[in-house]
Amino acid sequence: MPTSWLLFIASLPTTGATARMRLWRAIKALGCASLRDGAYLLPDTPAHATALDYLAARTNDEGGTGCVVNVAPRSADTEAAFRALFDRSADYAALATQLLAAKRALAGQDAADVAKTVRRLRKDLEAVRRIDFFPGHAADDIQSAWSDFEDAANAVLSPGEPHAEQRPIAPLDRQRYQGRTWATRRRLGVDRVASAWLIRRFIDADARFLWLASPADCPPDALGFDFDGAAFTHVGDKVTFEVLLASFGLEDERGLAQLARLIHVLDVGGAAAPEAAGFEAILSGARARLPDDDDFLREIGTVLDSLHTHYGKESPQ
Repeated sequence: MPTSWLLFIASLPTTGATARMRLWRAIKALGCASLRDGAYLLPDTPAHATALDYLAARTNDEGGTGCVVNVAPRSADTEAAFRALFDRSADYAALATQLLAAKRALAGQDAADVAKTVRRLRKDLEAVRRIDFFPGHAADDIQSAWSDFEDAANAVLSPGEPHAEQRPIAPLDRQRYQGRTWATRRRLGVDRVASAWLIRRFIDADARFLWLASPADCPPDALGFDFDGAAFTHVGDKVTFEVLLASFGLEDERGLAQLARLIHVLDVGGAAAPEAAGFEAILSGARARLPDDDDFLREIGTVLDSLHTHYGKESPQ
């Protein structure tokens, strides 16, 4: 199907080196393809049109000439040539090489270095995805390479993290799960602390918790969560918090559904919610201040209560 295109035509005075560099960086960040010097192409979308109109206005303000025009290819060959300008295969190949090298270097790094590498490479991956307007096989291949690297990195960062099971999630009766002992690994992470909060707040108000040095220490009569072999753990693409929601029929509760998206992103990654960075900072600070898991749960529980209330509010009309 033919694509509608936007062409940004710009020229700046040769004396305006700073303005020229600023314009070039903005064009690159948008993912424009260069037809020639001063002529830049993008697929026609409202966001692209707004961005290019802004660049045209800035160019004119800097004493240059900038305009945005619509372009329609007159043949299928021209359309194909335009699309080929946006082939990101080389970018993905370079990133795949970086991922492979980073994966091989994991064994010699401490957790802080690994976390820094993961953040850097995730940022690089997202930067390419953002300007990959016509994703193809290369996009699928890099996702596989990223998953392999992320699994290896998580094995270093969180050696006790569960591996996802592949099974259906059976509906359960909450009344049969009252006054129980629930157990998970100590030094609670985001999925474990959120799951403990969910259990006490919505599933078993009288729940008692055991914080385990090792999953092997879980008593046979306790309900384990968020470790391999536990009664409640990762299933498919769902983290433990989401599995608990599905198990006890809580998925349709507005506030919990929104909260689940936040927990998922912080535990296993994904498109970040606006609140993710702030909540992650609160978790990190509270964890550093409160080595006792009961104290940590109480403090983070109040934050989760507030987020749940915020998410549960009706959108303003």
